Amino acid sequence: QVQLVESGGGFVQAGGSLRLSCAASGRTFNSYVVGWFRQAPGKEREFVAAIRWSTGYANSAKGRFTIFRDNAKNTVYLQMNSLKPEDTAVYYCASAREMSSYSGSYDYWGQGTQVTVSS
Repeated sequence: QVQLVESGGGFVQAGGSLRLSCAASGRTFNSYVVGWFRQAPGKEREFVAAIRWSTGYANSAKGRFTIFRDNAKNTVYLQMNSLKPEDTAVYYCASAREMSSYSGSYDYWGQGTQVTVSS
């Protein structure tokens, strides 16, 4: 049974930073893709970043967000800097077998963590 658990969300002012964590059990992250997605109220879920042997970012995340992992802890992180109000959303981590920005490619999902950025 694969389980993904996100943490690290919260409330931050614009320009601030947060680090999200995605801890896995039942699957070794260094053999799979881990992606971060987000969903704002009334909007579709959108890709943010992914990592396996390389990393990939949505245009909205480039230069501000960094995805990285700690294999010893089987945890993937999303460091978010220079946060903007439009980054407000529920952030989900998910796991897939191949790099993709398409949510349908991911077969396991966490429960999500809320990020709120005030102006």
